[in-house]
Amino acid sequence: MKNINYVINGVLVVAVVVLFILQFSGKNDAQVSRGASTTSSEEPVASIPVAYINVDSLLLNYNFSKDLNEQIVRKQENARANFTQQARNLQTEVENFQYKVQNGAFATQARAEQEQQRLLKKQEELRAFEEKLTQELMEENQRMNEQLRDTIVNHLKEYNKNKGYQMIFSNSNSSPVNPILLADDVYNITGEIIEFLNKRWSTGTAN
Repeated sequence: MKNINYVINGVLVVAVVVLFILQFSGKNDAQVSRGASTTSSEEPVASIPVAYINVDSLLLNYNFSKDLNEQIVRKQENARANFTQQARNLQTEVENFQYKVQNGAFATQARAEQEQQRLLKKQEELRAFEEKLTQELMEENQRMNEQLRDTIVNHLKEYNKNKGYQMIFSNSNSSPVNPILLADDVYNITGEIIEFLNKRWSTGTAN
């Protein structure tokens, strides 16, 4: 299937671009000064109440994301198998038709033309079937992306109730457009988020 192969590639890329969640309202000092540095006079300097998530790592390690990916891959494989079988059946009919034409198996020219038109119609129907499968896979892929995005955002809101971040950015090693060019690892909460999300998923609270 010439169009289906690329429909699912890169599946489930989540746009957690700039998530402003809860306004920072004076959480306890331990939360605000997370990753604090010191000046030359040893006075503590609170870190900025922002964080970032490496989306690539998140999608690779979040169990819900992996489950959705397996679902869409299975759908793609089933669609490909279905289309391939129908294409083979049509190819067999075309070969039989060509054999009959070469051996004068048709009683009349009109009968041969009638069979040819039938095969041309089946070819058009197969092409339409391919387009339909491709569209369905694209829509399913989009639906799963939205489901995954909404799930992550909702859980981030829950996670942030006890953290007090004003903003959580996305960071991606594979994206050519990355909002974060350089950031200290102290602001990287990817590991915490993966652990938090997987714990929620394992207890049946993915959404």
